[in-house]
Amino acid sequence: MDTPATTNIPEYAVSDLAGAIRRTLEGAFGRVRVRGEITEMKRYPSGHIYLSLKDADAKIEAVIWKSAVRNLGTLPENGVEMIATGRISTYADRSKYQLVIERLEYAGEGALLARIEALRKRLLEEGLFDEARKKPIPRLPAVIGVVTSEKGAVIQDIRTTIARRFPRRIILWPVMVQGQGAAEQIASAIRGFDAIAPGGRVPRPDVLIVARGGGSLEDLMAFNEEIVVRAAAACSIPLISAVGHETDTTLIDFASDRRAPTPTAAAELAVPARADLMAGLAQTGARLAQAAAGLLNGARLRLLRAERGLPDVPARLAQSRQRLDDIGERLPRALVSLLGARRQALAGLRVPHPREGILARRAAVQALSLRLSAAWGRQRDARARAPALARLSPAPVQALVRQKRAVLEGLSARLESASYQSVLARGFALVRDAEGHPVTAAKRVAPGQALRLTFADGDVRAQAEGGAPRRKGSAPEQGSLL
Repeated sequence: MDTPATTNIPEYAVSDLAGAIRRTLEGAFGRVRVRGEITEMKRYPSGHIYLSLKDADAKIEAVIWKSAVRNLGTLPENGVEMIATGRISTYADRSKYQLVIERLEYAGEGALLARIEALRKRLLEEGLFDEARKKPIPRLPAVIGVVTSEKGAVIQDIRTTIARRFPRRIILWPVMVQGQGAAEQIASAIRGFDAIAPGGRVPRPDVLIVARGGGSLEDLMAFNEEIVVRAAAACSIPLISAVGHETDTTLIDFASDRRAPTPTAAAELAVPARADLMAGLAQTGARLAQAAAGLLNGARLRLLRAERGLPDVPARLAQSRQRLDDIGERLPRALVSLLGARRQALAGLRVPHPREGILARRAAVQALSLRLSAAWGRQRDARARAPALARLSPAPVQALVRQKRAVLEGLSARLESASYQSVLARGFALVRDAEGHPVTAAKRVAPGQALRLTFADGDVRAQAEGGAPRRKGSAPEQGSLL
């Protein structure tokens, strides 16, 4: 039976070996700074953050304990090259080593710019930088809110500029403008100003100025943080950003309503110059007075032209009165002339009596009968001389005579029926005035006027009595006609 060989190699338990390895690593490396691209970052509900740092050839796992997150300085992001400061340790349960990170910083301006550009594109796609979201700056705000450090030249420049241009009330919300926690303070200040209710004990600003002096890219990183950009975009108060110098651009400039190159320029954008306003008011007043004077002069000229175009009213009235007097004087003579002309026209008209027509027609018939008898006698004399004439019969001629006599009698009957004599025979009377003119309307009869009434068997003289003629259908007045 073989016996185990005796060796001088020490024997370790697994936990003892893991502890020895951890002590060796921690003792050999102590605190280290590792540069690499962050990947596989994940935050757990416990608050710990697990990630990996990699370069072109290797990768190392890392952990950020919950207690160290608030002191990191910069939160990790996937795809960003950063420098992690911490210590090497091991995780015995999985037999692996890891970097325990205590602080993070960006690996140069290239990494910062890449991070800023990636955030800018993401926020741009969300629409946070759209021009339609931007609000107009009020012309003359009563209260101006300022978010900046209470120390330094920025707040003094803003106060001096506003006091010089147009003194307004300023409310300062002091914040850190760089370093750990600066972004959170700036975002909280913007949201705090926006949360002030109108009419409260603290007046609500009409415009906000978020300002900081110049500095490096790392110094201005607080204004590139997502929390600050989102707070500026969500603010309902018009916001002016003035971060760094004129050549510096931060992400808050894209989300703000107006960007100023410097804090002094931001104060100039917030309030107008009083001297310029007064000069503008004076110029506007002068133009208004000039325009009013021009309007009055134009109206006066139009009134004068209208006055010259108006007729001479007194002269027109005098001419009208004279024409009226002339017409009034000529009117009685014209009426007399008109009546005389009408009387002459009526005198020339003579309506023959129906009897005269009947007698004339009767005489014509008798003459025709005599001619017919004579012709008939000659015909009988010639009958003996001409055998052909013996055959001539008088029947056709007699028939024609009877037909003509019937037509004549019909016309005579119609003439008799249309004669006013037949109307008088039925009980009517023809009323004429003293001159013999027919009177056809009662309104033409004056009280006391002499009338002549013609009946079927003769004439009667009468005189009209009473007042105005009565209307048709009313009861007759006693003694109105004799």
